[in-house]
Amino acid sequence: MPGNTFGQAFRLTTWGESHGPSVGCVVDGCPAGLELAVEAIQRELDRRRVGQSKVSSARQEPDQVEIMSGVFEGRTTGTPIAMMVRNTDAKSSHYTNIKDLYRPGHADYTWDVKYGFRDWRGGGRSSARETIGRVAGGAVAKLLLARYGVSIVAWTAQLGDLVAQTFDEDEIERNIMRCPDAAVAAQMVERVDAARRSLDSLGGIVEVRARGVPPGLGEPVFDKLQADIGKAMFSIPAIKGVEMGEGFGVAHLRGSENNDPFVRRADGSIGTTSNHHGGILGGISTGEEITVRLAAKPPASIAQRQQTVDRAGNPSDIEIHGRHDPTVLPRLVPIAEAMLALVLADHLLRQRLARADF
Repeated sequence: MPGNTFGQAFRLTTWGESHGPSVGCVVDGCPAGLELAVEAIQRELDRRRVGQSKVSSARQEPDQVEIMSGVFEGRTTGTPIAMMVRNTDAKSSHYTNIKDLYRPGHADYTWDVKYGFRDWRGGGRSSARETIGRVAGGAVAKLLLARYGVSIVAWTAQLGDLVAQTFDEDEIERNIMRCPDAAVAAQMVERVDAARRSLDSLGGIVEVRARGVPPGLGEPVFDKLQADIGKAMFSIPAIKGVEMGEGFGVAHLRGSENNDPFVRRADGSIGTTSNHHGGILGGISTGEEITVRLAAKPPASIAQRQQTVDRAGNPSDIEIHGRHDPTVLPRLVPIAEAMLALVLADHLLRQRLARADF
């Protein structure tokens, strides 16, 4: 199967190419009666869009969303929700001179060997512009999750060797790096500026957390909650590493250090005194915060001269011009939130089928 659809009970299909007429998505499986205003979708897309600051691409796209179906009188109807965003500032001429060259770090070669044909205009469907559909669908998922008291927040935790040292959640949307540490955020901006001036780019880490997730979500074998979260996060362009809970840190711990003791809380519910497990045990949510970290590579489109080959394998040099992100981190934040929301919404609806008293 082509792999353009994600989820089982709450399903998202994205469509469109970077330099085509439009991009968008179809959300299927959303229950009827959910209050859904276009402003809620637009708010998330505004966080993801290009041209919003000097640490993102200079491409100017308003990313105005149009809800084409599935909503009537401000509420979902239970039928597929189709959403579309028109492309208005694509400049395909920036790619004409390199259309037969394989850009280092991009999917040009792999798409060619898979399909024997590709859309060379800005990467076509392999462009991060495809994530518009993910963010739009994730906005719907967030509204559904809010009904059950679930909230999701993400932030830039690290840029290169610069690591956030403090956490002020209110600070995340105050600075253009979406970093919860104002002092480190300022250093990050300076580092990105320096990379841009040297025709280079930077990678880093985004962390995303889900709070209020009810215990019991996830399946015990192949559809473990962390397995679906991992698939969701690895499907995002530029992601090269995903860890949950203590992640790779468990390799340095003993069982006595890594285990999270269970306790009965004051409200009678069961929880743990620590959260090395990141909110998931045995592939099923425990009710603790779900914590995920994503390692994003430096954007591949840099203006430095690089070595490559053309489609015939002939050696060549390449210089990539145009408008590109020097780092993906600030725009990755809403995408990571959207993908976690999609997974949790899907498993929430699946859990409603698992037991009669949910």
